Amino acid sequence: MGLTPVAPGELATIVTTLEMTRRPPLRPLPASPLRLVRWERPDPDKYRLLFRRVGGPWLWYSRLAMDDAALTAIVHDPQVQVYAAVDPAGVEIGFVELDVRHAGACELSYFGLVPELAGKGHGRWLMAEAMARAWAPGVTRVWVHTCTLDHPSALNFYRAQGFVAVRRTIETFPDPRALGLLPIDAGAHIPYLA
Repeated sequence: MGLTPVAPGELATIVTTLEMTRRPPLRPLPASPLRLVRWERPDPDKYRLLFRRVGGPWLWYSRLAMDDAALTAIVHDPQVQVYAAVDPAGVEIGFVELDVRHAGACELSYFGLVPELAGKGHGRWLMAEAMARAWAPGVTRVWVHTCTLDHPSALNFYRAQGFVAVRRTIETFPDPRALGLLPIDAGAHIPYLA
């Protein structure tokens, strides 16, 4: 065994890829006061705002680092579906992004709720809604990835929903806090090293 140093200003994480190769049995939708609303051609700034609210605590940054043209090319692609989870007051409090640009496969690219809703059962509702849309005709594989920077329950949550882990990789990347993409206090579970 050995330790691999991580360059100053960078982070490292273990990424687990999970998949389903068979549509799970239909279950009754868990009750939730939330509703899922399709965002057709979302505005990049509005998308980034929700992305930051949901993913900032877990140091999600990839979409924050993209310029408007690159982000728009993805979220306006007809084979990418973005949905906002909306509370009864109409406030966006989570989102799902499904990418079906590869034949027969649907990537659950992003999935999450604002941290205040963690542990309240809304994730099961959101996943049921996501799976109802992901398993479109012709889809034979739905996949997702999570990492050790994510919510501590994320991996077990995906497995409880029927996903099976199939691969692990190590990813290193610039610390988004050092880049100014997220505040220094984001991702408090990961020490910021200047």
